[in-house]
Amino acid sequence: MNKVAIVGTGETKFSKNDEDVEQLLLESANNCINSIKNCELRDIEGVLVSTNSNSNYMGAILSEMTDIQPKISHSIEHLCSSGTNAIIAAYSYISSGLADVILVSGVDSATNPGQVLKWDISRGDLEHPIFWATMLTKNHKRKFHTTEEELAIVSAKNHKHAMDNPHAYSNEPKTISEIMNSKQITEDLRILDCSRSCSGSSSIILASEEKAKKISECPIWIKGIGQKTTSASFTKNNLDEINSTRIASENALKMGKITSEQIDVAEVHDAFSVCELMALSEIGLTTNENSGEFVRNLFNTENRMINPRGGLIGAGHPLGATGISQTIEIANQLQEKCDKRQISNAKTGLIQNMSAAGTSSSVMVLQN
Repeated sequence: MNKVAIVGTGETKFSKNDEDVEQLLLESANNCINSIKNCELRDIEGVLVSTNSNSNYMGAILSEMTDIQPKISHSIEHLCSSGTNAIIAAYSYISSGLADVILVSGVDSATNPGQVLKWDISRGDLEHPIFWATMLTKNHKRKFHTTEEELAIVSAKNHKHAMDNPHAYSNEPKTISEIMNSKQITEDLRILDCSRSCSGSSSIILASEEKAKKISECPIWIKGIGQKTTSASFTKNNLDEINSTRIASENALKMGKITSEQIDVAEVHDAFSVCELMALSEIGLTTNENSGEFVRNLFNTENRMINPRGGLIGAGHPLGATGISQTIEIANQLQEKCDKRQISNAKTGLIQNMSAAGTSSSVMVLQN
């Protein structure tokens, strides 16, 4: 099985405007291609597009717009984890020997339809993600004695990190008090507990070991991968845990031959504040009972280990691009390219991304 590395990255600014997905894709793809000095367009054998937009044939469209004629080209849709799933698909093509270099581009607009899973009729009229998020939040507060202040700290931390991310949706700090006094949208959720759907695109190029060593001075290796889907319906979930993330994390760490204690930096899926707390527990960095205090300590010591780009809450959540943006951040951290938000001496990073209340999760481990 071939080793696979990340050799190029590119992004657009995430924004609240409803922008043209094709133009966003082209911008991030060109930024990505131009980030590699020794890669010709003819070297790119695959073009994969992750998106929840209603646009069709996006792999072929992006190929034509970039003058690439790949032998592998298609789109991938998996709600919020579309981006990481697309990267894992590209990894699989390369590791199996079907291709040597693949461009993966993710995109969505602010009004994309991927926030709601219409098929899940068990949700009744409560289709929007805020309803499952408020159930998870209420349960976490009751069972693990998580305070509203601890939930607000997650948001405050990630907004603070986003200030140093030029691609972030929001570059404005939010105090704990502001968050706790922001608009109440359900009994247990305030508006600043939530990530924002937005427009944006992120692109990444993966290469086989032989190609990576020729076209990159500092390739970042994908060492471990884990994926798990437990259901589609939210009502099959256990509110105490994100079982798919736990299983995916265990598999990724095992494949990478590392433990959670070796993780230097992580991007986790904080679509809502409670999701970060639960993900940190499933990854093995803390427990549900101690997750609030874990994040409080990070915030108080200005430790950027978790979601240094601002997470989904600070950076924004253009669904198809999110997982790719998370992966780019970890790759850049391991290459020491993150300026003010750089984690000192980061050698091992983890990405956790999930869909539909955690019914499906993808986890990757990267090393330099």
